[in-house]
Amino acid sequence: MTTLDQIIDDFAFLEEWEDRYRYVIELGKALPEMPEVKRTQENKVQGCASQVWLVTHTGGNLEDPVLTFEGESDAHIVRGLVAIVLAIYSGKPASEIAKIDAIDTFSKIGLIEHLSTQRANGLRSMIRRIKNEAKLRLAA
Repeated sequence: MTTLDQIIDDFAFLEEWEDRYRYVIELGKALPEMPEVKRTQENKVQGCASQVWLVTHTGGNLEDPVLTFEGESDAHIVRGLVAIVLAIYSGKPASEIAKIDAIDTFSKIGLIEHLSTQRANGLRSMIRRIKNEAKLRLAA
């Protein structure tokens, strides 16, 4: 999976919106495919116009577990957004996830202003889901 630093560097290099759009699609194509068995109603992210599924895995210590995520979407651009969200959050302790502002990252790379209202709302739903997963793990 592409790291967040690599994504930020690549976006800085790409000046045209069309090139950035294609890059987001390429990020989505590079995501490992989620098995059909994990595409359940329980894993589905509510509030997304496209279908999006997120699966959370917990590791590390119980007080502040490290969370990793799998993600999938049935739409190419949204799958790319999932890839960026996973690069931002996956593999970090729950306490750190709770503090990260992914919308700020999307703004810094110049992507947030190019998302339709529906896609921006879906992005916020993914982020809210991940942050809630982190809060649940910290409260356990």
